[in-house]
Amino acid sequence: MLQPVVRRTWAPRGQTPIHYSWDRHDRLSAISALTVSPTRRRLGLYFHLQTENIRGEAAASFLVEVRRALGRPLLVVWDRWSVHRKAARLLAEDAARQFDFEYLPPYAPDLNPVEHVWRHTKYADLANFIPDDLAHLAVEVAESIHGQRCTSSLLHSFFNHARLEL
Repeated sequence: MLQPVVRRTWAPRGQTPIHYSWDRHDRLSAISALTVSPTRRRLGLYFHLQTENIRGEAAASFLVEVRRALGRPLLVVWDRWSVHRKAARLLAEDAARQFDFEYLPPYAPDLNPVEHVWRHTKYADLANFIPDDLAHLAVEVAESIHGQRCTSSLLHSFFNHARLEL
């Protein structure tokens, strides 16, 4: 959202940091995928941002783009969000041999490494950040995820924190 995520920070004694922001509720919706190569265990990160809410059709087309980029069928492991379930139904009808789906246990976001990616982006990289508009927010989110801040060792740490072996 255009509202900053306010986190505790350091400042010189007697100089309380002040955020100047306005009461805007514009926001971006995001979808992402962490990929693991089956032989080398190399990690990849794909994401898409849009101004509308993510729906089943958008999630399905995102997975088709990820599969096209990787060039092979995918085993998709995700949570039981209704959008994910709808996307799985859409893809089962259209591209049954290209995707296999497995679901995480309900109410278990700590088992999902992608949740750690977004938590890191929101509460570490973009904490106390006040964007000018949605375009500025999109640039900073993309830089946080694709830029120098999201390294391979950081992606491995998200898997380790979820207690998943590669």
